[in-house]
Amino acid sequence: MLSIGKNYPVAISTLGNSELADKISELKSNGLSIVGKTETENIGVEKIIKNILAVPSIKYLMLCGADSEGHYSGNTLLSLWENGVDHKMRVIASKGKNPVLSNSSPQEVDVFRNQIEVIDMIGCEDLSKILESLGELSEKAENSCNSNSNSIDNCTLENEETEKPLILSFDTVKTVKTFDTVETIETEEKDPNKVKLDKAGYFVIVPKADSNMIFVEHYSYNNQLLRIIKGNDSRNIYWTVIENGWITELSHAAYLGKELAIAEMSMEQGFKYVQDKA
Repeated sequence: MLSIGKNYPVAISTLGNSELADKISELKSNGLSIVGKTETENIGVEKIIKNILAVPSIKYLMLCGADSEGHYSGNTLLSLWENGVDHKMRVIASKGKNPVLSNSSPQEVDVFRNQIEVIDMIGCEDLSKILESLGELSEKAENSCNSNSNSIDNCTLENEETEKPLILSFDTVKTVKTFDTVETIETEEKDPNKVKLDKAGYFVIVPKADSNMIFVEHYSYNNQLLRIIKGNDSRNIYWTVIENGWITELSHAAYLGKELAIAEMSMEQGFKYVQDKA
């Protein structure tokens, strides 16, 4: 999620619409603390919880944009706020396929539900209506703050100079609370010349932009051509290779996926593809 005003009271999730999140963030509207998309009913929702708990000034979570099909992250957030979770940390009455908050605690859920009010504008992608609601919520929070004489840390700051909001998907990990206890591993530089060879052979990738096809030549390690796989997108090619057992090393599969993605991009953007060494 992108931070706009650290003491502002409104967070917005555009659910499955990332373009809407970009448009809202560009406006740098007063009252908006963070904005981003939320696509999944479990990890995505948990990222919302973590981000909002890290900013105590947030009092409202506005849901707008189209809900993500199958996941129903918007419906899950509404259900979470209204009903909470059961003893297995499953969001009660959610329509999502797997609305289980495995990385959150019941205490975090309770604090989250008490801290914010969820504003249901699911399906709304009208920028003017969203901004109108944002202004109303910001004014409501400020009036409440003034009437209750809250500390300045929990109130909207008028005329606060803000930077362009950081676009940060709610699905992005924000390291707070329980995430502090999760092990973080730093990657090491790997020597490409010491990669374990795949006994199933190696691949030569040949994209042909004129026909919008990618040809993948599969060779044995005595350089015998075994087969040619062709397709117009990288995903179908690497799944065909995997499902037929023509690749046996995980590192080789990762390499093939990376190279196929670059080859596909080269056809779309018009640059010359040069296959990298493993």
